[in-house]
Amino acid sequence: GDVLPSEFGLWWFRCGIRLVQVLRTPVLRLHVTARTMGATVEDFNRAKDQLGTLKKDPGNEVKLKIYALFKQATQGPCNTPKPSMLDFVNKAKWDAWKSLGSVSQEEARQKYVELIRLLIGDEESIQAAPTSAGSSAIFKTLLFNTEDNITTICLNRPEKKNAITVPMYSEIVKALEMASKDDSVITVITGSGEYYSSGNDLNNFTSVPEGDIEKKAKDAAELLKGFVKAFIDFPKPLIAVVNGPAIGISVTLLGLFDVVYATERATFHTPFSQLGQSPEGCSSYTFPKMMGAAKASEVLLFNKKLTATEACERGLVTEVFPDATFQIEVWKWLKAYSKLPRNSLALSKQLMRAVEKEHLYAVNAQEVQRLAECWQSDECLNAIVNSFFQAKAKL
Repeated sequence: GDVLPSEFGLWWFRCGIRLVQVLRTPVLRLHVTARTMGATVEDFNRAKDQLGTLKKDPGNEVKLKIYALFKQATQGPCNTPKPSMLDFVNKAKWDAWKSLGSVSQEEARQKYVELIRLLIGDEESIQAAPTSAGSSAIFKTLLFNTEDNITTICLNRPEKKNAITVPMYSEIVKALEMASKDDSVITVITGSGEYYSSGNDLNNFTSVPEGDIEKKAKDAAELLKGFVKAFIDFPKPLIAVVNGPAIGISVTLLGLFDVVYATERATFHTPFSQLGQSPEGCSSYTFPKMMGAAKASEVLLFNKKLTATEACERGLVTEVFPDATFQIEVWKWLKAYSKLPRNSLALSKQLMRAVEKEHLYAVNAQEVQRLAECWQSDECLNAIVNSFFQAKAKL
């Protein structure tokens, strides 16, 4: 991360073969927004100095973008001969610079300054997972915080990839209830650690005593029904900040969110048939509505795992951001949304939801009924047990 433009030669040598992967991927399109009408030479020089203070490596693709903008800003469009394909390092640098085409030096300078500002981040922009002193006293599996008109609910079992336990279901419902009544303008749900959520904790299924299966299945169905209803009924704009892979119910619920932002590192997987189960979270309705029946079938019936880009193309995700700048960029948008009129946003959200709320209730009831039947079947129990022990074997 401590790379100044004048030191690029040594740094590129160290990167070496790692850049082959970059050569095989499309040029990264960063979401850089212009906060100023134009960056001065002083701004540019200051940004060069700030680059050396980065504590986290932003990754090779972002480094290539930094390099290209620096060259474009200082020398103009690339007019040097194309390096040999075997010269991996210089070929990667040349491609990145060449991709900027006829972008003016002034525009490149401004984009360079803006990109460095994003990477450095001002303190009030970076709120990956805000916490409060009182949240741990209220919840055991969540971090709950309200600040600057934003309520954040953070799934907090990073050591278990934020897998959702039975008590966690109840805590999320309670957190949503609290958020619906506080003075916040928007509510954000995200995850701590590398995962957004790995879905249901398989211990929810494997710890059922023999003979209690029917009762446990019905109880679990009622719990799930109330859980999903809390999302259907939520009165304020609800935004998912998907910070990593999402599995199962953490994916299906996204159809009930108003906005879904995802890092490019996120994946979306609903392996229901693989586990002898059926869709939930109203996804049997929301997914075909968003994606079309054929695309939704790939996901819900045949376990297709979507990349963040694929999920965005299918309408499940609103926008995808580079992982290196994900939190900075997303929280800029959230800060802006939080300044909008509270009542106007809530009333508009409720109008949009009212059109199909009764239908969502019916879909939710039907889905949990089917799941209760699945949970009592030998097919489902065998699939879950096999998956549970396969997961244990990987540990």
